[in-house]
Amino acid sequence: MTLGEARGEFVPAVRISFSVAVPLVILLFLGRLDLSLFASFGTFSSLYGRFVPTRERVRQQAIAGGALVACEVFATAARHAEMLVPTFPGAWIVVIVGTMVAALTSGLVPRFSLRPRGVLFFVFAATAIATSPHVFPLWIPLVFGGGSVLISLAFSVLFHVLGEANTGRPVPVPERVSVADYAQDAGRFASAALIAGSISTALMIPSPYWAQVAAVAPLSETRRVGQVNRALHRVVGTVLGVAIAAFLMSFPSQPWQTVVWIVAMQFLAEMFVTRNYSFGLVFVTPLALLMVHLANPARHYEMLVPRIVETSIGAGVGIVVVIVGLFVERWWMSHKMT
Repeated sequence: MTLGEARGEFVPAVRISFSVAVPLVILLFLGRLDLSLFASFGTFSSLYGRFVPTRERVRQQAIAGGALVACEVFATAARHAEMLVPTFPGAWIVVIVGTMVAALTSGLVPRFSLRPRGVLFFVFAATAIATSPHVFPLWIPLVFGGGSVLISLAFSVLFHVLGEANTGRPVPVPERVSVADYAQDAGRFASAALIAGSISTALMIPSPYWAQVAAVAPLSETRRVGQVNRALHRVVGTVLGVAIAAFLMSFPSQPWQTVVWIVAMQFLAEMFVTRNYSFGLVFVTPLALLMVHLANPARHYEMLVPRIVETSIGAGVGIVVVIVGLFVERWWMSHKMT
């Protein structure tokens, strides 16, 4: 396992860690850590625009943040709908939510030149909240998710003043994509989320949304070889990360200690994920598990083994989608030539 060349990850890692820490500390003092998922997913906006000038970073974070909050609202509304139709299995609602979010957000990256690419964060936010055992009012994601986005934007401006200007760095150019390209991307992401979520739900594995997240994650790569490699790296990194999560959850801890671990894992993830995806996931995995654990402490070790199984299912589905897409594309090209 080798690390790629450093690109100046330290300052963005510090900024992102502060963006994650402040909302969680506020909720800790308010005694409302049950709302921490809404705040945490809002802070995902801070992950966008790592190595671009401040104006571009703020633009990307505002767009991604708005989309993340919209995903939170959509998932919360789905939980209300689930209460209205109690006979419909809730796990399948999560599959539907993840599939719809994957399709609807797939066009954001090329349209608005968002970096990092892909729908992973949007699918994770929507499906995790749709899986929550609690049903919250619709204003909760607007206030706490939106508030976290504003905090992330404030830290971007503050760190610009402190020197994170990134002047002279290239700014991503919006991609020219046709309606057919949008439809193709939406189909790839949606089919991966639907198939992976359906398999895990049919097998009655706890938290099947992990499979949906793992299925859409590798598709963010632009080249098919990179997509397959990313799927395999995700499995390796997840296995190692679950071991760390098991250690951190093996002893009783206070909520403030869990917050400290979340911030520490976030910092380490940002330091390494762009240099080696597998190694970054060693920290991303316990980070994600601790986020869910903080909001719902009742779920503990039951998340660990299923996380490996679901990630493996999702990665496998992602690889199948890549291979099928390759054959479909070749068939289509040969059909057009004839």
